[in-house]
Amino acid sequence: MGNRNTFLLPDLGEGLPDATIVEWYVKVGDTVRLDDNLVSMETAKAVVDVPSPVSGKVLRLGGGPGDVIATGAMLAEFEVDPTMPQRAEGQDTGHHHGARPAGKGVGTQDPAPDDRVVASSEGGAIEDAGVPPPERKSDAGGERADSGTVVGAMQSSDAVQSDRLLSVGGVRAMPAVRALARKLRVDLSRVTGTGADGVVTMADVKRAAAEGTAAAGPHPSPPPRAGEGAADFRQSPAAPSPPAGEGRGGSTRNAAQRTALSASGRPMRTRPPSVSASGQPEQLRGVRRNMARVMADAHSKVVPTTLVDDADVQAWHPGNDVTVRLVRAICAAAAAVPALNAWFDGDTLTRTLHPHVDLGIAVDTADGLFVPALRNADLLDARGVRAAVDRLRAQVEDRSIPASELTGHTISLSNFGMFAGRYATPVVVPPSVAIVAAGRARHQVTPVVGGFESRKVIPLSLTFDHRACTGGEAARFLRAMLDDLALPD
Repeated sequence: MGNRNTFLLPDLGEGLPDATIVEWYVKVGDTVRLDDNLVSMETAKAVVDVPSPVSGKVLRLGGGPGDVIATGAMLAEFEVDPTMPQRAEGQDTGHHHGARPAGKGVGTQDPAPDDRVVASSEGGAIEDAGVPPPERKSDAGGERADSGTVVGAMQSSDAVQSDRLLSVGGVRAMPAVRALARKLRVDLSRVTGTGADGVVTMADVKRAAAEGTAAAGPHPSPPPRAGEGAADFRQSPAAPSPPAGEGRGGSTRNAAQRTALSASGRPMRTRPPSVSASGQPEQLRGVRRNMARVMADAHSKVVPTTLVDDADVQAWHPGNDVTVRLVRAICAAAAAVPALNAWFDGDTLTRTLHPHVDLGIAVDTADGLFVPALRNADLLDARGVRAAVDRLRAQVEDRSIPASELTGHTISLSNFGMFAGRYATPVVVPPSVAIVAAGRARHQVTPVVGGFESRKVIPLSLTFDHRACTGGEAARFLRAMLDDLALPD
């Protein structure tokens, strides 16, 4: 009988505290080989495949689809087969979970260009023997280490949380599966789930796309699932109480709506007697989970101040790309006022001014907010900027974007005006010190010599961290943007 090996979940990014199981490629009793894909995990950055650290028999799995596993917690247990290929002892990472030396994480990213996670039984990536990873630190003369998440730094955690997969629209599927379905134009409501408890898996979506049996399109609403009755859990969380005098006998709510259990089998949240609520609590996962942590952390650390103004773009020639012009204007302003294209370390009170512009582009998705970095934006021409933005957006939508593209931006842009709104107070996420937001373009009446003119303007909002930048620097940065956007081309 071979030795038992417990595989701990490695750090799938840089400091990510947990990950969600999307799909197991093995089951208890299966025999796996070293570096075979073991499980698909969703992190705040992307969906990644985690390979097996050993060759042998699967004895135990740490959870099912939808469960959140903390970094360093048990992911799987194996019975090692000594007759099959195994990783050499000298390749062990030396990383441990719980108490560990300062500056060392649970694991590191594989240096290979494919960004694949390389597994080890200690839960970390493989490193050359005898060469410890460099400690991450910040000093006045060097760049500050970025924490490497979707929208900023995250706190580490040793707690294991197990969350059930909740159905959305009657379909039980992880966000990554839904993203794949959108990409392949597959209607998830027409797909039969083969996962545990009817969960729709990646394989189900790919099979439906190949067979053409679940093409997206109009279709009748599916009947309620057994046990759900006629309850519609997509209603607003609160509804008006019955009219006075109606009494218990006049209520039209059926037994399914009065049940004390939610669709996931958990107790309903309590509420005042006068409120009728049918909404269900939902555990945040993946990108949204990270966004909640990061926004709260940024709110507690940054001292934000916002300036607003309107950019006159009446002189633009037809065919100007709004996003491209905004990127160019930010680069021009960063060259004129470098103080806003910087990182700030509030613990050591040091800042790093960047000679290049790595612009974070906010991308809104159904799963949450991504901020991929447009590298060296100051060196790209208009065509290069448009091609790079389209590539990043496509990679975000299909969740294929490398983790390295989601870190290290020096300043950010949110073009929320493509939906609605004029001005905003966008959130600055450390270590960056500034973010520009562009509202919806409009025509406004402007006084001129001899009368009035209708001129096209784009509302701009600039939020900056007042710990690192002065009001004068921010105003000059905004002025430089306005001057660049006023040019015809």
